[in-house]
Amino acid sequence: MAKAKPYYAPGSLSAVFYDRITTADARLLGDEDIYANLVPAGENILELGAGTGRLTVGLAQRAFHVCGVDISPTMLSQAEARVAKQPPELRARVELRQGDMTSLDLKRTFDLVICPFFTLAHVPTGAAWRNTFAVAARHLAAGGLAAFHLPKLDLMRGLDPPDPRRPVMDQPLGDGRALLLFVLERSFKDGINRLEQVIEYVLSDETGRIAHRSAERLTYYMTDPVPLAATAGLVPDRPPIDLGGVGDIFVFRKTSGAQDPAP
Repeated sequence: MAKAKPYYAPGSLSAVFYDRITTADARLLGDEDIYANLVPAGENILELGAGTGRLTVGLAQRAFHVCGVDISPTMLSQAEARVAKQPPELRARVELRQGDMTSLDLKRTFDLVICPFFTLAHVPTGAAWRNTFAVAARHLAAGGLAAFHLPKLDLMRGLDPPDPRRPVMDQPLGDGRALLLFVLERSFKDGINRLEQVIEYVLSDETGRIAHRSAERLTYYMTDPVPLAATAGLVPDRPPIDLGGVGDIFVFRKTSGAQDPAP
């Protein structure tokens, strides 16, 4: 594949324009409603992969207390800026922390753990997934819920070869500039169920000339999460919830007999 920096890396346009991309993606519509309906308003939520705080702030606006965790300082700085613009009573319901979802231990429990927008799919299936499920279980009391948004494997496997000359997004930014996205390369590896893409972000200036371009590697992994979640004492609470036709939200419940995993 072409040389490319990782998605959401420092200096990447995917991190800079994360909010713009997610706002424009109609396939995410309704995810906040789904998470908000899993537990009563006012309860405590741990968000693994908080990114720039889109859901963190949205759920806090619904009276939840939210602890948002992300491994990326670049993304967390944007989340902090978003939270800083909110009224004091909302800021009091939000906590942001840098951390690794595969090894996190906050020494407390929550009523709900969420891992939204394909966050778990960014890491290889196997140990990383088992460890993340263990982290979710560690932060739940018996009977607590954990929700993971994951891509549909059949869709990942069946994507057509890209046309690198045709933008998959062309969006004016409102200041004379425009953001275009091109899929330069795409491959799917059976067995490990890995979808790998090189996506080029192109930023044009007010005259239409290219001001900046950034090729970035976006990788997703997928497998059946149920057996791996079971190793942490998490069992399906309901059928997977379709979101936008491209992903499902798997909701698990921590069983009463589950042992809290050691950190």
